[in-house]
Amino acid sequence: MFVIETYQVAVLFCIITMFAWGSWANTQKLAASSWRFELYYWDYVFGIVVFSLLFAFTAGSMGEMGRPFLEDIAQGSSENVWSAVLGGILFNLANILLVAAIALAGMSVAFPVGIGLALVIGVIVNYLDQPIGNSTLLFGGVGLIVLAILLNANAYKKLSAQQQKVPTKGLVLAVVAGLLMGLFYKYVANSMFPDFTQPIAGKLSPYTAVFLFALGILASNFLFNTVLMRKPVEGAAVSFKDYFAGSGKSHLMGVLGGVIWCIGMSFSILASDKAGPAISYGLGQGATVVAALWGIFVWKEFKGAPKGVSGMLNAMLLLYIVGLGLIIAAR
Repeated sequence: MFVIETYQVAVLFCIITMFAWGSWANTQKLAASSWRFELYYWDYVFGIVVFSLLFAFTAGSMGEMGRPFLEDIAQGSSENVWSAVLGGILFNLANILLVAAIALAGMSVAFPVGIGLALVIGVIVNYLDQPIGNSTLLFGGVGLIVLAILLNANAYKKLSAQQQKVPTKGLVLAVVAGLLMGLFYKYVANSMFPDFTQPIAGKLSPYTAVFLFALGILASNFLFNTVLMRKPVEGAAVSFKDYFAGSGKSHLMGVLGGVIWCIGMSFSILASDKAGPAISYGLGQGATVVAALWGIFVWKEFKGAPKGVSGMLNAMLLLYIVGLGLIIAAR
Protein backbone atom coordinates (compact mmCIF):
# COMPACT_ATOMS: atom_id res chain seq x y z
CA MET A 1 0.00 0.00 0.00
CA PHE A 2 1.07 3.61 -0.48
CA VAL A 3 2.50 5.30 2.65
CA ILE A 4 3.92 8.76 3.41
CA GLU A 5 7.64 8.74 4.18
CA THR A 6 8.46 12.31 5.39
CA TYR A 7 6.91 14.93 7.68
CA GLN A 8 7.00 17.51 4.88
CA VAL A 9 4.81 15.32 2.66
CA ALA A 10 2.54 14.67 5.66
CA VAL A 11 2.06 18.45 6.08
CA LEU A 12 1.24 18.74 2.36
CA PHE A 13 -1.38 16.00 2.73
CA CYS A 14 -2.83 17.86 5.76
CA ILE A 15 -3.08 21.04 3.69
CA ILE A 16 -4.97 19.12 0.98
CA THR A 17 -7.22 17.81 3.75
CA MET A 18 -7.78 21.37 4.94
CA PHE A 19 -8.96 22.49 1.50
CA ALA A 20 -11.10 19.38 0.97
CA TRP A 21 -12.79 19.60 4.39
CA GLY A 22 -13.30 23.34 3.98
CA SER A 23 -14.77 23.13 0.47
CA TRP A 24 -17.11 20.12 0.34
CA ALA A 25 -20.06 22.08 1.77
CA ASN A 26 -20.11 24.26 -1.35
CA THR A 27 -21.72 21.32 -3.13
CA GLN A 28 -24.70 21.63 -0.79
CA LYS A 29 -25.12 25.23 -1.86
CA LEU A 30 -24.71 24.30 -5.55
CA ALA A 31 -27.53 21.74 -5.40
CA ALA A 32 -31.05 22.91 -6.25
CA SER A 33 -32.28 25.66 -3.91
CA SER A 34 -35.27 23.49 -3.00
CA TRP A 35 -33.07 20.46 -2.21
CA ARG A 36 -33.21 19.94 1.55
CA PHE A 37 -29.99 19.09 3.37
CA GLU A 38 -31.51 15.88 4.78
CA LEU A 39 -31.91 14.62 1.19
CA TYR A 40 -28.52 15.95 0.11
CA TYR A 41 -26.92 14.09 2.98
CA TRP A 42 -27.83 10.62 1.65
CA ASP A 43 -25.83 11.21 -1.53
CA TYR A 44 -23.01 12.75 0.50
CA VAL A 45 -22.72 9.52 2.52
CA PHE A 46 -22.81 7.38 -0.63
CA GLY A 47 -19.92 9.48 -2.00
CA ILE A 48 -17.84 8.80 1.12
CA VAL A 49 -18.39 5.04 0.92
CA VAL A 50 -17.66 4.83 -2.83
CA PHE A 51 -14.41 6.80 -2.59
CA SER A 52 -13.17 4.90 0.48
CA LEU A 53 -13.71 1.59 -1.34
CA LEU A 54 -12.03 2.75 -4.57
CA PHE A 55 -9.07 4.16 -2.61
CA ALA A 56 -8.69 0.89 -0.69
CA PHE A 57 -8.59 -1.20 -3.87
CA THR A 58 -6.08 1.16 -5.55
CA ALA A 59 -3.61 2.97 -3.28
CA GLY A 60 -4.46 0.60 -0.43
CA SER A 61 -3.52 -2.50 -2.43
CA MET A 62 -0.41 -1.37 -4.33
CA GLY A 63 3.32 -1.59 -3.55
CA GLU A 64 5.27 -3.75 -1.13
CA MET A 65 4.56 -2.02 2.21
CA GLY A 66 1.80 -2.90 4.62
CA ARG A 67 -0.96 -5.35 3.70
CA PRO A 68 -3.31 -5.21 0.70
CA PHE A 69 -6.90 -4.22 1.49
CA LEU A 70 -8.69 -7.58 1.23
CA GLU A 71 -6.03 -9.43 3.22
CA ASP A 72 -6.01 -6.67 5.82
CA ILE A 73 -9.78 -6.50 6.37
CA ALA A 74 -9.98 -10.30 6.68
CA GLN A 75 -7.50 -10.41 9.58
CA GLY A 76 -8.73 -7.38 11.56
CA SER A 77 -9.77 -8.11 15.14
CA SER A 78 -13.37 -7.40 16.16
CA GLU A 79 -12.11 -4.78 18.64
CA ASN A 80 -10.30 -2.77 15.97
CA VAL A 81 -13.05 -3.20 13.38
CA TRP A 82 -15.59 -1.89 15.90
CA SER A 83 -13.30 1.02 16.85
CA ALA A 84 -13.18 2.22 13.22
CA VAL A 85 -16.95 1.73 12.78
CA LEU A 86 -17.65 3.59 16.04
CA GLY A 87 -15.58 6.49 14.74
CA GLY A 88 -17.91 6.61 11.72
CA ILE A 89 -21.04 6.56 13.89
CA LEU A 90 -19.79 9.43 16.08
CA PHE A 91 -18.69 11.42 13.05
CA ASN A 92 -22.03 10.93 11.32
CA LEU A 93 -24.09 12.22 14.22
CA ALA A 94 -21.78 15.23 14.52
CA ASN A 95 -21.73 15.93 10.80
CA ILE A 96 -25.52 15.75 10.38
CA LEU A 97 -25.83 18.40 13.07
CA LEU A 98 -23.09 20.45 11.36
CA VAL A 99 -24.86 20.31 7.99
CA ALA A 100 -28.06 21.41 9.74
CA ALA A 101 -26.12 24.31 11.28
CA ILE A 102 -24.79 25.26 7.82
CA ALA A 103 -28.36 25.32 6.49
CA LEU A 104 -29.47 27.59 9.35
CA ALA A 105 -26.46 29.82 9.94
CA GLY A 106 -24.19 29.54 6.87
CA MET A 107 -20.68 28.21 6.26
CA SER A 108 -18.89 31.22 7.73
CA VAL A 109 -20.54 30.58 11.10
CA ALA A 110 -21.10 26.81 11.35
CA PHE A 111 -17.52 25.93 10.41
CA PRO A 112 -15.58 28.30 12.68
CA VAL A 113 -17.76 27.49 15.69
CA GLY A 114 -18.43 23.76 15.10
CA ILE A 115 -15.18 22.68 13.48
CA GLY A 116 -13.13 25.09 15.57
CA LEU A 117 -14.49 23.48 18.72
CA ALA A 118 -13.90 20.03 17.21
CA LEU A 119 -10.31 21.02 16.50
CA VAL A 120 -9.71 22.03 20.12
CA ILE A 121 -11.26 18.87 21.56
CA GLY A 122 -9.72 16.63 18.90
CA VAL A 123 -6.19 17.94 19.45
CA ILE A 124 -6.48 17.51 23.23
CA VAL A 125 -7.99 14.01 23.03
CA ASN A 126 -5.58 12.76 20.37
CA TYR A 127 -2.54 14.29 22.10
CA LEU A 128 -3.43 12.66 25.41
CA ASP A 129 -3.83 9.36 23.56
CA GLN A 130 -0.59 9.72 21.55
CA PRO A 131 1.55 12.64 22.88
CA ILE A 132 3.49 13.47 19.72
CA GLY A 133 4.78 17.03 19.15
CA ASN A 134 5.73 20.09 21.22
CA SER A 135 2.84 20.61 23.64
CA THR A 136 3.58 24.33 24.16
CA LEU A 137 3.36 25.16 20.45
CA LEU A 138 0.48 22.76 19.87
CA PHE A 139 -1.74 24.10 22.63
CA GLY A 140 -0.63 27.69 22.00
CA GLY A 141 -2.03 27.29 18.49
CA VAL A 142 -5.21 25.77 19.90
CA GLY A 143 -5.58 28.75 22.27
CA LEU A 144 -5.46 31.21 19.37
CA ILE A 145 -8.10 29.20 17.55
CA VAL A 146 -10.38 29.37 20.61
CA LEU A 147 -10.13 33.17 20.43
CA ALA A 148 -10.98 33.01 16.73
CA ILE A 149 -14.10 30.96 17.51
CA LEU A 150 -15.28 33.53 20.05
CA LEU A 151 -14.75 36.37 17.58
CA ASN A 152 -16.72 34.59 14.88
CA ALA A 153 -19.61 33.80 17.22
CA ASN A 154 -19.75 37.45 18.30
CA ALA A 155 -19.71 38.63 14.67
CA TYR A 156 -22.65 36.35 13.89
CA LYS A 157 -24.52 37.63 16.94
CA LYS A 158 -24.13 41.24 15.75
CA LEU A 159 -25.28 40.35 12.22
CA SER A 160 -28.29 38.44 13.53
CA ALA A 161 -29.29 41.31 15.81
CA GLN A 162 -29.32 43.69 12.82
CA GLN A 163 -31.33 41.26 10.70
CA GLN A 164 -33.66 40.51 13.63
CA LYS A 165 -32.83 36.81 13.41
CA VAL A 166 -32.36 34.61 16.45
CA PRO A 167 -28.91 32.98 16.18
CA THR A 168 -29.48 30.49 18.99
CA LYS A 169 -30.50 27.38 17.01
CA GLY A 170 -27.69 27.56 14.42
CA LEU A 171 -25.06 28.25 17.08
CA VAL A 172 -26.31 25.52 19.43
CA LEU A 173 -26.27 22.93 16.62
CA ALA A 174 -22.74 23.99 15.65
CA VAL A 175 -21.53 23.68 19.27
CA VAL A 176 -23.06 20.21 19.78
CA ALA A 177 -21.62 19.09 16.42
CA GLY A 178 -18.19 20.33 17.46
CA LEU A 179 -18.30 18.52 20.83
CA LEU A 180 -19.08 15.21 19.09
CA MET A 181 -16.74 15.72 16.14
CA GLY A 182 -13.74 16.21 18.38
CA LEU A 183 -14.03 12.59 19.54
CA PHE A 184 -14.37 10.46 16.39
CA TYR A 185 -10.80 10.65 15.05
CA LYS A 186 -9.13 8.85 17.96
CA TYR A 187 -11.25 5.74 17.42
CA VAL A 188 -10.14 5.47 13.79
CA ALA A 189 -6.50 6.17 14.74
CA ASN A 190 -6.54 3.55 17.52
CA SER A 191 -7.75 0.84 15.13
CA MET A 192 -4.61 1.08 12.94
CA PHE A 193 -1.08 -0.28 13.34
CA PRO A 194 1.14 2.66 14.52
CA ASP A 195 3.84 2.33 11.84
CA PHE A 196 2.12 1.98 8.47
CA THR A 197 5.13 0.12 7.06
CA GLN A 198 4.99 -2.55 9.81
CA PRO A 199 1.64 -4.42 9.93
CA ILE A 200 0.53 -5.83 13.28
CA ALA A 201 -1.80 -8.81 13.53
CA GLY A 202 -5.36 -7.71 14.30
CA LYS A 203 -4.67 -4.03 13.61
CA LEU A 204 -5.87 -2.31 10.43
CA SER A 205 -4.19 -0.42 7.60
CA PRO A 206 -5.29 3.23 7.17
CA TYR A 207 -7.22 2.30 4.02
CA THR A 208 -9.18 -0.46 5.75
CA ALA A 209 -9.85 1.79 8.74
CA VAL A 210 -11.26 4.55 6.54
CA PHE A 211 -13.50 2.09 4.67
CA LEU A 212 -14.90 0.64 7.91
CA PHE A 213 -15.31 4.19 9.20
CA ALA A 214 -17.36 4.92 6.05
CA LEU A 215 -19.51 1.83 6.68
CA GLY A 216 -20.18 3.14 10.20
CA ILE A 217 -21.41 6.39 8.66
CA LEU A 218 -23.66 4.57 6.18
CA ALA A 219 -25.18 2.18 8.74
CA SER A 220 -25.90 4.91 11.30
CA ASN A 221 -27.36 7.17 8.62
CA PHE A 222 -30.40 4.90 8.34
CA LEU A 223 -31.17 5.86 11.94
CA PHE A 224 -29.90 9.42 12.35
CA ASN A 225 -30.94 10.89 9.02
CA THR A 226 -34.26 9.03 8.86
CA VAL A 227 -35.20 10.54 12.24
CA LEU A 228 -34.11 13.97 11.03
CA MET A 229 -36.17 13.63 7.84
CA ARG A 230 -39.27 12.99 9.94
CA LYS A 231 -38.48 15.58 12.61
CA PRO A 232 -36.34 18.25 10.89
CA VAL A 233 -34.69 21.12 12.78
CA GLU A 234 -36.46 23.53 10.43
CA GLY A 235 -39.22 23.20 7.83
CA ALA A 236 -41.64 20.40 7.00
CA ALA A 237 -40.81 16.70 7.14
CA VAL A 238 -39.41 15.07 4.00
CA SER A 239 -39.66 11.47 2.76
CA PHE A 240 -37.71 9.01 0.63
CA LYS A 241 -40.21 9.78 -2.13
CA ASP A 242 -38.83 13.34 -2.11
CA TYR A 243 -35.30 11.93 -2.37
CA PHE A 244 -36.06 9.90 -5.50
CA ALA A 245 -37.79 12.89 -7.06
CA GLY A 246 -34.57 14.94 -6.91
CA SER A 247 -32.75 16.13 -10.03
CA GLY A 248 -29.60 14.47 -11.34
CA LYS A 249 -27.62 17.62 -10.53
CA SER A 250 -28.73 17.61 -6.91
CA HIS A 251 -27.80 13.94 -6.47
CA LEU A 252 -24.45 14.50 -8.20
CA MET A 253 -23.61 17.44 -5.93
CA GLY A 254 -24.19 15.26 -2.87
CA VAL A 255 -21.98 12.43 -4.13
CA LEU A 256 -19.28 14.93 -5.13
CA GLY A 257 -19.41 16.49 -1.66
CA GLY A 258 -18.88 13.08 -0.07
CA VAL A 259 -15.96 12.25 -2.37
CA ILE A 260 -14.27 15.58 -1.62
CA TRP A 261 -14.69 15.10 2.12
CA CYS A 262 -13.40 11.51 2.01
CA ILE A 263 -10.30 12.59 0.08
CA GLY A 264 -9.57 14.87 3.01
CA MET A 265 -10.19 12.13 5.58
CA SER A 266 -8.03 9.61 3.74
CA PHE A 267 -5.15 12.06 3.36
CA SER A 268 -5.41 13.10 7.02
CA ILE A 269 -5.25 9.48 8.20
CA LEU A 270 -2.26 8.77 5.93
CA ALA A 271 -0.49 11.88 7.27
CA SER A 272 -1.03 10.82 10.90
CA ASP A 273 1.75 8.21 10.53
CA LYS A 274 4.46 10.90 10.30
CA ALA A 275 2.73 13.90 11.88
CA GLY A 276 0.92 12.16 14.75
CA PRO A 277 -2.89 12.12 15.09
CA ALA A 278 -3.13 15.38 17.09
CA ILE A 279 -1.20 17.46 14.53
CA SER A 280 -2.74 15.71 11.51
CA TYR A 281 -6.28 16.23 12.78
CA GLY A 282 -5.64 19.76 14.06
CA LEU A 283 -4.01 20.96 10.86
CA GLY A 284 -6.68 19.38 8.67
CA GLN A 285 -9.33 21.20 10.64
CA GLY A 286 -7.82 24.42 9.36
CA ALA A 287 -10.69 23.75 6.97
CA THR A 288 -12.47 26.34 9.08
CA VAL A 289 -10.43 29.12 7.47
CA VAL A 290 -11.18 27.82 3.99
CA ALA A 291 -14.91 27.48 4.73
CA ALA A 292 -15.07 30.93 6.30
CA LEU A 293 -13.43 32.44 3.21
CA TRP A 294 -15.97 30.70 0.97
CA GLY A 295 -18.83 31.93 3.14
CA ILE A 296 -17.59 35.51 3.50
CA PHE A 297 -16.24 36.26 0.01
CA VAL A 298 -18.13 33.92 -2.35
CA TRP A 299 -21.52 33.34 -0.72
CA LYS A 300 -21.62 36.84 0.89
CA GLU A 301 -23.05 35.51 4.15
CA PHE A 302 -22.04 38.67 6.02
CA LYS A 303 -23.23 41.13 3.40
CA GLY A 304 -24.68 44.24 5.03
CA ALA A 305 -23.17 43.42 8.42
CA PRO A 306 -22.99 46.29 10.95
CA LYS A 307 -19.85 48.34 11.64
CA GLY A 308 -17.10 46.43 13.38
CA VAL A 309 -18.04 42.98 12.08
CA SER A 310 -15.54 43.15 9.20
CA GLY A 311 -12.71 43.79 11.66
CA MET A 312 -13.82 40.84 13.80
CA LEU A 313 -13.81 38.54 10.78
CA ASN A 314 -10.35 39.68 9.70
CA ALA A 315 -9.01 39.16 13.23
CA MET A 316 -10.68 35.73 13.33
CA LEU A 317 -8.95 34.64 10.13
CA LEU A 318 -5.58 36.00 11.31
CA LEU A 319 -5.81 34.16 14.63
CA TYR A 320 -6.72 30.93 12.82
CA ILE A 321 -3.78 31.21 10.43
CA VAL A 322 -1.26 31.94 13.20
CA GLY A 323 -2.74 29.16 15.33
CA LEU A 324 -2.39 26.67 12.50
CA GLY A 325 1.19 27.79 11.95
CA LEU A 326 2.00 26.95 15.58
CA ILE A 327 0.37 23.54 15.17
CA ILE A 328 2.60 22.82 12.14
CA ALA A 329 5.69 23.98 14.04
CA ALA A 330 4.83 21.67 16.95
CA ARG A 331 6.46 18.67 15.24
